[in-house]
Amino acid sequence: MTRSILILGGTADARILAGELAEDAGCRILLSMAGRTLSPVEQPVPMRSGGFGGTAGLADFIRAEDFDILVDATHPYAARMSANAVEAARLAGVPLVVLSRPAWQCQPGDRWQGVDTVEQAVTALGNESRRVFLALGRQELLPFEAAPRHSYLIRSVDPVDPPLKLANARYVTARGPFALDDEIRMLAENRIETVVSKNSGGSASYGKIEAARHLGLPVIMIERPRPLSEAPLNGAIVPDIATALTAIRHQLSLLENRGE
Repeated sequence: MTRSILILGGTADARILAGELAEDAGCRILLSMAGRTLSPVEQPVPMRSGGFGGTAGLADFIRAEDFDILVDATHPYAARMSANAVEAARLAGVPLVVLSRPAWQCQPGDRWQGVDTVEQAVTALGNESRRVFLALGRQELLPFEAAPRHSYLIRSVDPVDPPLKLANARYVTARGPFALDDEIRMLAENRIETVVSKNSGGSASYGKIEAARHLGLPVIMIERPRPLSEAPLNGAIVPDIATALTAIRHQLSLLENRGE
């Protein structure tokens, strides 16, 4: 019997996990993306783009397409989608494996100021003009229009279109991973004074945090939404791709043993 796995994506981890699972004989994989990235990289498995219409819509999709396992490999800041995944898995009666990469931890030499929202990050920049590096998704940039006194270097995967209503903003379009030496050079050459970042975890975008530490720069760190406090009733929360693969294969084995 061919087993089917629905992966809710939005991270490089989701793409890698999908590729690993695709090599397992007998599994049908579908990777679902929110559609926020204009030019997503090529995926190793069939892909759909767009939402489901909330929790009930996701549960209906799982049942209609006869998926056996749901995997949440969304971005750590996609709190609503993750909450929907928990409830949809319960409604559809399928196991849920949540891939939640650990948050970065403040290291000796780091100068972090934690905030809860992008708006708080804008306030934390203060009244004195600064040269700021914004390493945020293009959808989180609009609040910085309220602080035009600063000079911004903005890096995003997709072009910021339309540009922000800021007199002093420059844009870089690039996709990680970013090497430490390149990040140090970029911050130094642009005379950056403050870095604003989400605590995304993982290695692909950690270079800017290491570079800020190397240069002694302050980082305004937008903390993650409250994570799931405990594992799903039927499934697991795992920290990395290898453990996710083990958890998924375990669920597949349980299905076989039960003859479902």
